Amino acid sequence: MNSYNFYLLEKQAPLAWIWLNRPEKKNSLNMPAWEELEPIFKEIDADDEIKVVLIAGKGDSFSTGVDLEMVQKLPELKKAASGSRLELFERICGFQKAITNIEKSKKPVIALIHGYCVGAGLDMATACDFRLCSKDALFSIKETAMGFAPDIGVLQRIRHITGAGIARELAFTSKIFNAAYAKEIFLVNRVYDDFNMLMEGAKKTAEEIAANPPLAVRATKDVMNYSNGKSVEDGLKYVASICSNLIPSPDLYEAISAFMENRKPKFTGR
Repeated sequence: MNSYNFYLLEKQAPLAWIWLNRPEKKNSLNMPAWEELEPIFKEIDADDEIKVVLIAGKGDSFSTGVDLEMVQKLPELKKAASGSRLELFERICGFQKAITNIEKSKKPVIALIHGYCVGAGLDMATACDFRLCSKDALFSIKETAMGFAPDIGVLQRIRHITGAGIARELAFTSKIFNAAYAKEIFLVNRVYDDFNMLMEGAKKTAEEIAANPPLAVRATKDVMNYSNGKSVEDGLKYVASICSNLIPSPDLYEAISAFMENRKPKFTGR
């Protein structure tokens, strides 16, 4: 178990658990929360034993969003108030890049949500490959109600998940909505009765993913990420390029042999 200032990284190969670990502040994202995402995902992506990543929150919530005390102390905000806005622009871009580390990870990333998942917490969750939650989960794009446009990525990502109309309604109203509605609009794949069942269900799903050939899973994520915003034709050409480099592979032959021999395959990631 590896401790960062904000996160707790727990590796149980083939799975890695990233815990938002500031429960006394409902996992509000302070400066280390932004700074540590890049080194955490570099560590995970470099570890061949890890196949799937799960992100969850300690305490009673996933995250209540950005730490407002941190925001008030940002020197870039003070400079912007006096008319110098370039530094604030660069700071916002840095926050965006931090969250994008989740999306660009080579490994599938699953968000496990309980309690509040609002503001920057929802930015983080929508950067994951998919989301699971417990019945007590509550969601909101709350930035609009705070007086500014959501700027860390939720607007760009949630519309691909829920559809444009639902995304606009949620962003314009900043309404708080529950797990049942999140499932209805496809923001989450499944809803579990409580936190323990969420953890158990997520682990089972992650293990199913981890049982597949790592190269194929990685290539599939890469193709799906690339295809966002592209034409079908562009996506097809890209996947053809990926597969022509991936096939044949030792794992492909192993999958065929295991099927013909009626046994469980042993993939090597090659």
